[in-house]
Amino acid sequence: MAATPLASASADPSAEDGAKVFAQCRACHQIGETAKNGVGPELNGLIGRKAGSVEGYSYSAAMKNSGLTWDEATFHEYIKNPKAKVPGTKMVYAGLKDEEKINDLIAFLKQYDASGKKTSSLDSAKYASR
Repeated sequence: MAATPLASASADPSAEDGAKVFAQCRACHQIGETAKNGVGPELNGLIGRKAGSVEGYSYSAAMKNSGLTWDEATFHEYIKNPKAKVPGTKMVYAGLKDEEKINDLIAFLKQYDASGKKTSSLDSAKYASR
């Protein structure tokens, strides 16, 4: 896949910039120690979690039966076009197309463990190949 002209191969994802991207997600999702399910499920510990598995959230059958586990590549593909990745999902978001913003968002989400606590510093080298 060719890199976009605006993308820089040396640019490390920024959790701080990802927090700004997450601002648009806050309409439906929460993250952090006090996060609760809302229109969408809370996103604590998302990376590594089985799709459709947050206790107390009413998922679509499509999401519950998707068989997905949220790793970086799967989330990256999903957030670009949720309805293409999981046809029948309840998520009405049209998708995030900007690669840098997606990588920043992933960096932000990865900071939170399943309890909503921020983990130690992010190893941005994991993203350098994106």
